[in-house]
Amino acid sequence: MARDRKTARKSKAKKEVNGSQEAGESAAKKSKVAEKKEENSTYTRWLMKSEPDSRIENGIDVKFGIEDLKKETNQTACWDGVRNYQARNFMRDKMKKGHKAFFYHSNCKVPGIAGIIEIVKEGYADHTQFDKKELHFDSSSKVDKPKWFMVDVKFVRMTKRFISLPELKTIHLKHKTEGGPLANVSLFTKARLSVMPLTEAEYDFILELENTDPVDKSCTPETTPSDT
Repeated sequence: MARDRKTARKSKAKKEVNGSQEAGESAAKKSKVAEKKEENSTYTRWLMKSEPDSRIENGIDVKFGIEDLKKETNQTACWDGVRNYQARNFMRDKMKKGHKAFFYHSNCKVPGIAGIIEIVKEGYADHTQFDKKELHFDSSSKVDKPKWFMVDVKFVRMTKRFISLPELKTIHLKHKTEGGPLANVSLFTKARLSVMPLTEAEYDFILELENTDPVDKSCTPETTPSDT
């Protein structure tokens, strides 16, 4: 009997492990299907993240905020260094000239949307993948068969006020329970992406927030940069 009980416990444990593995595989499969479906969708609005504060990584400062973009020639710059396949696919295959995007400040004291930019050149090979001196050099990528792509963006304007991550999260959680355009916004459902699509309803709702007072002013930077 003792041996039978021991065998039964082993069998139960094995079933639980198998069940857990199957659940994990199922979730991963669903995630990939969702990503594929999203990549096949048509978007004209985006959110693009970049770091506004200095941070040295392997001897290179990764800082590039919206103020840095404004200082570029014609207030235009390439959006290089993206090393996520889904984000790359968006830039390579989906972004078109004339599309608008929010410039989002990330990895800083108060993350959030600082302004609006426009896609002015469609996807082309990211030069940093070929340069050994660059932070995002990729030895497996070849000039005749590049792995990574980028777009060019142009500064359009600052938002009338800074729209912070905490404010957006509060609205997102409310819309998840009560319904609303930000219920499934990629900023929270695909947070790992630095380049993400927005539906027109999501984009328009977020943009309208600039005409309202922030829910929590403590989550707003002390100064809002000008359009100049």
